[in-house]
Amino acid sequence: MWLQIRMYLLLAVMFAIVYAIVVVAASIAGIQSFLFYALLAVVLLGVQYLISPKIVEMSMGVRYVSESEAPRLHSMVADLAKRAGIPKPRVGISSLPIPNAFAFGRGRGDGRVCVTEQLLNMLSEEELRAVLGHEISHLKNRDVAVITALSVIPMILWYMAWSFMWSGGRNRGNAIVLGIVAFLLYFITNLLVLYGSRIREYYADEGSVKLGNPPHALASALYKLVYGSARADRETLRQLQGYRAFFANDPARAYHEIRELRQVDTNLDGNIDANELLSLSSKNVRLSFADRLMEMFSTHPNMVARVKRLSRLAARRA
Repeated sequence: MWLQIRMYLLLAVMFAIVYAIVVVAASIAGIQSFLFYALLAVVLLGVQYLISPKIVEMSMGVRYVSESEAPRLHSMVADLAKRAGIPKPRVGISSLPIPNAFAFGRGRGDGRVCVTEQLLNMLSEEELRAVLGHEISHLKNRDVAVITALSVIPMILWYMAWSFMWSGGRNRGNAIVLGIVAFLLYFITNLLVLYGSRIREYYADEGSVKLGNPPHALASALYKLVYGSARADRETLRQLQGYRAFFANDPARAYHEIRELRQVDTNLDGNIDANELLSLSSKNVRLSFADRLMEMFSTHPNMVARVKRLSRLAARRA
């Protein structure tokens, strides 16, 4: 409930920003109605809603698999979906060359959960189930649709900014000022979208635990995802730049995060067990200014802070 309230408040703030700049622009330009931009917003949102699943499938190399092809995967997804109280999503395997998972779709009834082949080969059954619980929680929370709606707003402001900057006529001076303001609002709203993306990751982690997955299983899975992403070459990471928000972790930050997470893996065995996670719950985790600044421009929370939150959930269960 709190996730939905925060997301909808964020959505209201974003549309209020768009409404304000449209009203000011219409007033200066002598336009009595902002119907054009309102229609533009609706059209862009509608088109994105309709075609975004197909774009994701093509970009991520998704191949949907039957129960006979992947019985273990289907069994886990079906059980977790039943626990979450949502229809069973379609199950797919992605050909992306990194270990990761993602969920997408137009809503609960159109949900799709996908994993990469590397992920299937890297995680234990308990860890895989925890990651799938995280992705199914995204569908349960309906945050995929909200983030999709939010992401349209910076796009509209970007379009408006360029329209004002390159418009001619007697009001060119005012148009340039509006263009600069629109660029600034584009920057601000983009930060708000990133903030919304980070909120939903925390709640999906918590959702996975509520579905019965041990916190240390998800923490260990995230550790392995970070390690696998850190080994990816730069060309692969560059190709995935536009799709980071879909993943369970941010591949672009993996190299930095792997060094931070080693302090949690005290025996350096490549896993985070229940005792290691519980010991973290009594420690203070302080992020540097650079880490906080980097987090502001990321689609995902700082990984150490995220694992720290899982340690608190583990302490409550202990």
